[in-house]
Amino acid sequence: MQPLKLYNTLSRQKEPFEPINSPYVGMYVCGPTVYNYVHLGNVRTFLTFDTLFRYLTHIGYKVRYVRNITDVGHLVGDGDEGEDKIGRMAKLEKLEPMEIVQRYTNDFHDVLTTFNLRPPSIEPTATGHMVEQIEAVKTLIDKGLAYESNGSVYFDILKYNAGGGNYGKLSGRILDDLLNETRDLDGQSEKRNPLDFAIWKNASPEHIMRWPSPWGDGFPGWHLECSCMSTKYLGAQFDIHGGGMDLKFPHHECEIAQGNGLTDKDPVRYWMHSNMLTVNGQKMSKSLGNSFLPGELFTGSHPLLEQAYSPMTVRFFMLQSHYRSTLDFSNDALKAAQKGYRRLVNGLRVVKTLTYAPDETAQSDEKKQAEIRTALQGFHDALNDDLNTAVAIANLFTLLKYVNMLYMNQLQPAGLGEELFGQLKSSFVDYTENVLGLLEEPADSQGFVEGMLTLYREYKEQKLYDKVDQVRTYFKQQGLVIKDMKHRIDWAYEE
Repeated sequence: MQPLKLYNTLSRQKEPFEPINSPYVGMYVCGPTVYNYVHLGNVRTFLTFDTLFRYLTHIGYKVRYVRNITDVGHLVGDGDEGEDKIGRMAKLEKLEPMEIVQRYTNDFHDVLTTFNLRPPSIEPTATGHMVEQIEAVKTLIDKGLAYESNGSVYFDILKYNAGGGNYGKLSGRILDDLLNETRDLDGQSEKRNPLDFAIWKNASPEHIMRWPSPWGDGFPGWHLECSCMSTKYLGAQFDIHGGGMDLKFPHHECEIAQGNGLTDKDPVRYWMHSNMLTVNGQKMSKSLGNSFLPGELFTGSHPLLEQAYSPMTVRFFMLQSHYRSTLDFSNDALKAAQKGYRRLVNGLRVVKTLTYAPDETAQSDEKKQAEIRTALQGFHDALNDDLNTAVAIANLFTLLKYVNMLYMNQLQPAGLGEELFGQLKSSFVDYTENVLGLLEEPADSQGFVEGMLTLYREYKEQKLYDKVDQVRTYFKQQGLVIKDMKHRIDWAYEE
């Protein structure tokens, strides 16, 4: 098996994965800023790292997966000025800020559960780590890398770079270019330099979310929160930090600067970023009217959708594309994914029913055995190549071909041998359910479906063909089909 390689945004190449303290892996992913409902771009990011979490566990690593909740400090405009977004919503709705936080946190969890994402090992909140953030600000001031101005504290980019830092190395930005771009911006009077970013903000009298500090009542800067929460649970240097590409600059760039400033170490070994979503070739955005929530996908209620799509169909659709590539939503692509998912889940349903029967007369089929072993190995090789789920799924469909041949009695289990048959059966289930997280979405009232199938068999035996047609119609209305085979009558999801 080839070694696991991951694309490191910092080095801009694939690198062999070597955890700092193998077999333990520390992974941190920037969680949601809970002032808005979860959109599909969020889902793709968290799905990427859910798959990585699953695969690392599958190949034997012990993973501590930390995903934070940003419940303070994220300002309107994502800069250093303006109101805290949660506080702003609390004022508008006349609620406690934590009511806003809880509402959106609950929605976040509900959506990810619907897509079968595993919960992280630890899910810290920014408001729960105020002590650590204030102490970090003190440390950066003491080291000369931050300064207080009118009750706010800013990280000094020029001081950091003069001391050997390299602000811009993650995103490939050049400091002089950044300075030229920001030099004429307004509202920078508190800062020594327009690039300096807030690590503590002074709270105006009307600001709801505020905490006492040595610099007056205020709240932490958005970038500082992740640095403090990640290092608290994963150490001064940990293995993987993930997020969407939109966080690469300035958020993750600032995290690197803060981490270096606090510990004199690069905080992260492997920086990983998932790519953006488009809709019919256009960037997904509210202003274009082509942004939709997961619930709209499930009901088909958005004007751009021709039908509803199930959560597992959408999960399968996202896994068909490499996480670093742009993923384009369209009805044609989603319908194709629905068909592919149903083929796969039909195989998942029937593979669990297969049993091995010794047969001394069966001939060993070495060609098919070799193809199955190649596909089993190919699944792992694809995921070891920077989590290439698209190629992994292609190998899974090769295995599906042999599952269907066994099911249709076109291939005898004894022709594979008991060991390989067992490996095919267990691996197909494990790869689908546990590694890719794709589950069967059972038909409504599945027990009733089985009962109707029993009636269908009886009607066929009695040659009551009008009733046979009625049962077939019922199955079609449920998105199911009846399969009349020589050796059995069964049902399947319509592809």
